[in-house]
Amino acid sequence: MSDELAAAAPVEILLVEDDPGDVLMTKEALADAKMANELHVVSNGEEALAFLFREGEYAAAPRPGLILLDLNLPRVDGREVLARIKAEEELRRIPVVVLTTSEAEEDILRSYDLHANAYVTKPVDFEAFVKVVRQVDEFYINVVRLPPR
Repeated sequence: MSDELAAAAPVEILLVEDDPGDVLMTKEALADAKMANELHVVSNGEEALAFLFREGEYAAAPRPGLILLDLNLPRVDGREVLARIKAEEELRRIPVVVLTTSEAEEDILRSYDLHANAYVTKPVDFEAFVKVVRQVDEFYINVVRLPPR
């Protein structure tokens, strides 16, 4: 893909995260990305599903090209959100990166069983967290070829 084409087609990223500090750090990490990606943030699993299924206030929501999903969410758990995404024909090709504090083997296995594209444990350290988010963004936005929307 040419640089001109990449610049003309920013990727819509959906961040599903209930921790305001992690939202702020993610925004900061993505702020100096080379592409003008659009970051949309919802704070619970119920809002994530409404965004993805374009319901209610999210009726005009764009289809994200990448989803960053926390597992431990209020209302609807991240595992359930992941299962619903991957069960839906129109959504299942969207890459989902689980970005969570959980290092539990059962969470890792379950996420991959539910067809997560990657599982990343959030570092506690601010600089390390920013670095991880930038690497995820760099990989999914600039390295891999995403399915057409």
